Order: sequence, then C-alpha cells, then structure tokens
Amino acid sequence: MYLQAKELDLSEAVLNHIPYPTFLTDQDGLIVWWGYEAEKHFGYTSEEVKGARLPFFNDYTLGHLSAKWEKIMTKEEAIRINPVTLYTKDQQLLKTTLIVKSLSINNATYALFQLDSNRINDTDQTASFELDLLKKALSQSFMVLYLDKEGLIMHANDLFLKKSNWTPKRIIGKSFWQLFPNTPEHIAVADEVMNCIQRGNTYQGTVEKMTKDGTNYWVELLAIPITDIENNTLYYLLLEEEVTEKKLLQSRLEEIAYVDAETGLMSRHRLEEVVNEHIEERKNFSFVFISINHFYTLKEILDVETESLLMVELTKRLKIYFEDSIIARAGRDDFAIITPLSDWYIEGFIHFLKQNPIYLENKAIPITVSGAITKYPEDQQTYLHLLKATNTTLQKVKLEGGGIISSLSQSDHHKLTRTLQIEKRLIEALNHNDFHVMYLPQRNVATGKVTSVEALVRWKDEVLGVIHPDELIPIAEETGLINDIGTFMLEKACQQAAIWKQKGLGIKVSYNSSIREFRDKNMVKTVRSVLKKYNCPSDLIQIEFTEKFALEAEAEKKIIQQMQTLHQEGITFALDDFGTGYASLRYLQLLPIGKLKIDKSFVSSIMQQKKLQQLIQGLIHFGQSLDVIVVAEGVETKDQFNLLSEMGCDAVQGYFISEPITAEEVERLIMLNEV
Repeated sequence: MYLQAKELDLSEAVLNHIPYPTFLTDQDGLIVWWGYEAEKHFGYTSEEVKGARLPFFNDYTLGHLSAKWEKIMTKEEAIRINPVTLYTKDQQLLKTTLIVKSLSINNATYALFQLDSNRINDTDQTASFELDLLKKALSQSFMVLYLDKEGLIMHANDLFLKKSNWTPKRIIGKSFWQLFPNTPEHIAVADEVMNCIQRGNTYQGTVEKMTKDGTNYWVELLAIPITDIENNTLYYLLLEEEVTEKKLLQSRLEEIAYVDAETGLMSRHRLEEVVNEHIEERKNFSFVFISINHFYTLKEILDVETESLLMVELTKRLKIYFEDSIIARAGRDDFAIITPLSDWYIEGFIHFLKQNPIYLENKAIPITVSGAITKYPEDQQTYLHLLKATNTTLQKVKLEGGGIISSLSQSDHHKLTRTLQIEKRLIEALNHNDFHVMYLPQRNVATGKVTSVEALVRWKDEVLGVIHPDELIPIAEETGLINDIGTFMLEKACQQAAIWKQKGLGIKVSYNSSIREFRDKNMVKTVRSVLKKYNCPSDLIQIEFTEKFALEAEAEKKIIQQMQTLHQEGITFALDDFGTGYASLRYLQLLPIGKLKIDKSFVSSIMQQKKLQQLIQGLIHFGQSLDVIVVAEGVETKDQFNLLSEMGCDAVQGYFISEPITAEEVERLIMLNEV
C-alpha cells in the first residue's frame, strides 16, 4: 500500500529532518518512502527501492526481522535489533543498529525504520522515536495544521477537525484564509499571519476563526515556518489552543470595567481610552467635568436606594441635554463629558437642571452642580493634562461658591502651561545634569564663625529661564522627580563636604529631603553609598525636613527607623520652618532631631512686635530644653542679629550673614571671618 500524495508530502517534509538513514514500509514490508540520508548511505534512489522488499538485507537479517514483524506492527514500543549487517548498492558491508517502530498515518499502519550507522549512542530514545513522541504529544494537546508554501492545507489533526467541523477529505487543499470570518478585519489578520511566516518569522497571537458552519471561536495561534538544513521553507506548522471561554470572560470583565453598573454610563477606565482615541484622531472637543455640590451632606439625608435613584435621574438629564455627546461616570459624584458643543451651551446645563428638578418620592431633591471646561487642543493636549486642568478649574469654582460651569481662565491656562513646560524641561535637566548648587552660610552666634552651610538647588533653564525653588519643588514632588533631585543634592553635599574636609575646613553641609525619599526602603543604603563614594565623614552631613514631613513620618515606623539608623551613624537631622506647621511634642520625641530652624516669617517682624519677640524667645528656650541647636532663618539686619543673640539663639542665617553663594565664595567668607 502506497502513501497518498498529500500524506507522502507531509511524511517527507517531517521525516527528512531526521539526521539518520530512515525509510517507511507498509504492513507487508514493501518500501513506500525513502529518506535523503538512506539514499546517501545505501546509494539507492527512491525510485529504485519503492515497492521493493528491503534489497539491502541479507537472509539472516530478513529472517530475524520476520520473526519480530507481528510484534513490531502491533505494539507502540520501538524494537531494537543489534547488531545487523546490511549491504549498500555497491555491495559494501554496513554494520549498524536497526530500530523499527509502527507508525500510523491517516488510519493506515506503517513500519518506520531507522539505522544507527554506529553514529548514535546506545539508547532506544533515538531521534526518530523522540520526533514521533513529540508529534504525538503535540497532536494530543493542540489543534494542528500543516500548510504548504501557498497557504493550502496539507493536513489537520483530529482535534482541529472536531472543533472546526471539517472532514479530513474536505479540509485538504482548502485555503488558510477560508478558516477566518469573511470580513476585512479578519482577512487582514490572516494576511498578517501568512506574511509573517512567509518572511521566515514565527507568529504568535490570539486570533478569531470560524468553523465550517459559521460559528466563531478564538485560538491562541503559534505559526512556525519549517525549513531544511539549507534554510529552504518546506511547509508551515500551525499549533492552536482554543481560548474562546477565556476571551469571552475577558470581554465580560472589560464590559464590567468599562460600564458603570449604577448608571449604565461609560466608566472612568474607558473614559481615558476614548479621550486618547479622540486625540489620536485629532478631533476638537471640550472635556467637561460636572460635580454634585455638597454631595456628602446630601448623602446623609438619603438612604442607599434613594441615592442610587438620584444618580440615575441625574444621568437621564445629562443624556437628554448632552445628546450625541460621550458621557462617563468619573467618580462617586462626578461625571465627565466629551463634547463638540460650545461653552455657552455647556454652561446652560445649570439652567436646564433648575427647569427640570429631580423628584424622588414626590419630593424635590435640592441638587446643584458645579463644572469645568477644558478644550482640546487649545488648552491641553493629553488626557492627564486635560484631567488636571479641569480639576484645577473645578476646585476653583467650588472655592468661589460653586453653582456654575466655568472655562479655564487665562491666568490658570498660563500657570498650567508653565507647569507642564517645567515638567518636561525638568526631566531633560535631570538627564543632562543642568542643576547647580549654591550655599547659604550659617553663623555660630557664640563664635561668630561660619561652621555650617545649607545647600540650595538652583536651575536656570535655557528655555524657561530661572526656575525658583518655590516653583520647582512642588512640581518635582507632584511628578515624583523630587527623589532624583534629592539624590543629586545628597551627592553634591557629600562631595563638597569632603572637599572642604581635605582643605582643613570642617564645614557641615545640609540639604533638604522629602518624605518620598525616606519611603524608599533603601534610603539608608543610598546615603551610606554616597558617603563612601566621596569618602565623606557622616558627621559633616545634615538632612533638613519640614513639619509636614515630620507629621507623616510619625505614622510610619520604617521612616523613623531609617532616620534613627542614620542619626546613630552621625547624620544630623534639622527640623526646617519650625513653628509654621502643626507642632507636635510626639514627633519631637520620636524623630532624631538635632537642630530646630525658626521660620523667617517670625524673624522678619521681630523688631516691630513685642509678642513675636516673646514667641521667638519661647521657641529658643523650648529647643534648647530638648538639647537641640536652634537656628534663626531670614536674618536680614544687624538689629535682628543682635536681638537674637541676646535671646540665646545658637546660630543664624540670612542675607545679613550672606546671600546664597558658590563654594569658592564660602571659602573666602570663612577666610575673612578668621582674619
């Protein structure tokens, strides 16, 4: 029995990859297929041996094989015959090991012969056996297709036929494209798969296919081009795993995530995608936020069911008024609208809501709203910036009493635009190390000497000009870039302190840190690493933090532990702007504070207000009672300095001592003080 043409093509394509002499016989022992390696070793061509009964076997080997033939053809295990002597076409002896195994192809049984030729190790797990086992495992686990180079189907396994409802005879010769739904989108996917494998690449992805009777299903597809040793494509192997249930579940979850269950509106998760789609398509639109005024006060007089009905009724009015606009539920009491409508029309929703009040249980609900409008592309160009600008306007509207829908003002537009410019330039500045450091000297009141300086970050951008720290730091904190600035300042502080130490100037250098940096569990390691890098003694570094930092750190044990560890290793911690926040004896007890800095807002009016003098005196005594150094900030006159000196203040800083100066100027100032 000879192999059919398509079966023969498939067998040759797969079996010719085996690097050993291999051939197939039918159940009667007649050769039906002859491999390349067999031809090279024995010298017989395929035409010379097809239909013959093993012409290169001697009588002894044939007899031995005949005795085992029934066992070979009825069992799955491979039979090993060792040793055997065979003859090449030119009658040369060939000693080898013979491995024979039955093989089923399309319900017909064949014998697969493989010859060792003394080149493989003595094991039953030969290449052909392993290949056959691999093919069997794949066929049991995956839907398997073989395509020719034109994309025509050569073979489909039972799992594929069962799922697709095709019969073996009907599927052979069908086009790969016929397995997909007949729509432009699906045909484009089929084209993508074929283009990929025809270029010699492997394709992997989730695709939607169609059964013979038109039912759609999803598969995870792996398509592989199979090549010979010369890299010529022989055929394409497709392995498919059905994922229809998984895909339907994913779609259901997406539907749940994208639709607000209470109102049926688009959810805020989907809102971002839709806005981004509009931006990609360069559509002009207004991004509108509508927020219920005093919602949580209103919520107290409503039960859960009534509150839900309120949301449904408000949704109905939004849909009626903003017909043909996209409406989303952006929060518990917030709604977002993507609309091409003009500002005057959008603002008219306030009047519409008054004309169409919400009644629940025959009672009018006293509901009012506030809103904000931001335009794309005039005002902002990204979803996050549209959201940020709209929230800024909305908060401003509410602070001014609410009850209106307002557009972004010119001043707010300018402020937001500058903030966005700073954000972009800040990233570039960090990458290019565009910052520099100035130093604000602190004078010890008792000795009159400068023994400490505060390192201050300075940034002059070539596009935006000078960016003041009061503008820079809040933006850096909001974007998370404050950590990068903190690391930069730590490096500069340690580097400069080490340089002054080498010059015999034991000047302590302080820099400002943020709570974000200490939330990093590796903060201690970072500080240690930088100190070691510059060979800087830890007692020359001071870390300053604000009362806001202190209050947040008070509730986080890991931050306190890191601060205490650094304190024990010699780092000094200074509480900056003392007196301007919410003073708490608790954090003064918990945190390792070695220095208190009285805020300049107190010092600036110290000469004019007697009560202020008493307050500052109290702060100095309070700090010294805790055995910490007290520093007065913002000292600008000799009178202020003298009064603070009389009060017992330990150190002062401000323009009376020096404005922020360079490291070289600090050295000259110290030299002048010593003269």
